[in-house]
Amino acid sequence: MMKPSNRDNVLEQFHSIGIVGAGNMGSQMSIAFSELGLNVSVWDVNEENIDRLQKWSQNNKTKGGITGFHDINDFVKSLENEKRKLFLFSISHGNPTDSVLGMIKSNLNDGDIILDGGNEDYRRTQNRQQECEKIGVHWIGMGVSGGYQAARRGPSLSPGGDAKALETVMPLLELYAARDPKGNPCVARIGPGGSGHYVKMVHNGIEGGMLSTLAEAWSFLHNGLDLDYSAIADIFSQWNDHGELRGTYLLDIAVDMLRAKKPSSVQDGEDDKKEHYVLDEVLDKVVQDDDETEGTPYWNIMESASRHISTPTLATAHYLRVASGNRAERLLAAKKLHLPQPRPIQEVEDKGLIIEHLRCAIYSCFLASFCQGLEMITRASDDEDWGIDLRQCLRVWRGGCIIQADGIADLLEPVLSTDHHWTNLKHADEVAGELHRTFRSLKEIVVQGTLSDQYLPAISASLEYLKYGGGTTLPTKFMEGQMDFFGAHGYNKPGVPGEDPGPVGKGPHHYEWRPAKEG
Repeated sequence: MMKPSNRDNVLEQFHSIGIVGAGNMGSQMSIAFSELGLNVSVWDVNEENIDRLQKWSQNNKTKGGITGFHDINDFVKSLENEKRKLFLFSISHGNPTDSVLGMIKSNLNDGDIILDGGNEDYRRTQNRQQECEKIGVHWIGMGVSGGYQAARRGPSLSPGGDAKALETVMPLLELYAARDPKGNPCVARIGPGGSGHYVKMVHNGIEGGMLSTLAEAWSFLHNGLDLDYSAIADIFSQWNDHGELRGTYLLDIAVDMLRAKKPSSVQDGEDDKKEHYVLDEVLDKVVQDDDETEGTPYWNIMESASRHISTPTLATAHYLRVASGNRAERLLAAKKLHLPQPRPIQEVEDKGLIIEHLRCAIYSCFLASFCQGLEMITRASDDEDWGIDLRQCLRVWRGGCIIQADGIADLLEPVLSTDHHWTNLKHADEVAGELHRTFRSLKEIVVQGTLSDQYLPAISASLEYLKYGGGTTLPTKFMEGQMDFFGAHGYNKPGVPGEDPGPVGKGPHHYEWRPAKEG
């Protein structure tokens, strides 16, 4: 924890903060900052959110205080006594954020700082930075991870923007952020421009790959090995305590989720003392991507494609969510396709061995997700001249965030601490060794799962990613020939210096596979 003297120094510099948004995240942030000792002013377009938070504040005393405002001008004026006004936005990305900026812009002064704590496309962040720079205001795009509970206890933070503004606000962010197991704050100055939001976008992409992998593993254990929720919870708990998957946040919450029960309602003469698993109330329908309340997975796919990075685990996980969201279309397709549903794996001689293969396969998929995400960050940092240090990203993800995975972080930290510029982590001996070691298990799970019709989009995509990402005789030889056939695409020749492996570029050779007809 931060020493009291340091805390006092921070509070001497920042007495107040204005928080825009009093939803799940914003309200918890407001409470957290007031508990740190700041006077918190809050405004939200939804007055019910303000009233609810104000009522909480009246019933719960904190070191600072929370004052809600229905009028946005009064909200901004409440911060006028400060040397520089400090705002934290916790609202939806895109137009809502632009709208609020437009409403308060005339009341901003030189030196004011706005922390945008929502998920946002880094390009829009940079546009706002340019807009605010004209009036001397600093707009910092700050990724906030960990969900609404971490917003209260301390989240993982990835701020990016003007270096001097970041230096000014970092002591407060260090006071607020989560702590890793060694007590270090999980926040770092990521870089200039929209780098902070870019890193958060990639974090969410890795999160998607991990979420899908774990959901597929749960289904494999439940439908393939016929294990009940309690048994699966015990397995996940063991994995989270020891080995390569130790200290994984998603495993940790999965255990509690699988054990959660609630009383059943009294219907049709049921015993009112009977309980059921809460998970059985949850429909297989993720809608955050279809209704566009969550943009980061989509941005991940667009970014990986535009920067020519292969991220199949992250992309396939997103497409699973998209397909799940439109359940009506899916149910109609099921009636037309008549495909088999997941069923128990036949003739299981050693269930423990299959479970161990599954553990290794999950670890491989998680590690592959990190490789894909970190490669995206490296490429973007190079393209945008951000100078991002991957070690800082890893440190930010050590606590308070959804992708916290101590075993993987312990593996990657020594690799990223070297002076090597890692554009592909599969080139690191330590990483390649782990992916090689777990490859057999990954393949075994895909084979067993395919034979019993399990759902394995992210797991099977990870297997193929390792195969073609490290393949030396890809079937694209045939593809390149056909593209030259119909489009005179040109090709390189194997074994020719300067062409094999050669730069990424159009080959100098063309063959008239079928002469064009005359006349």
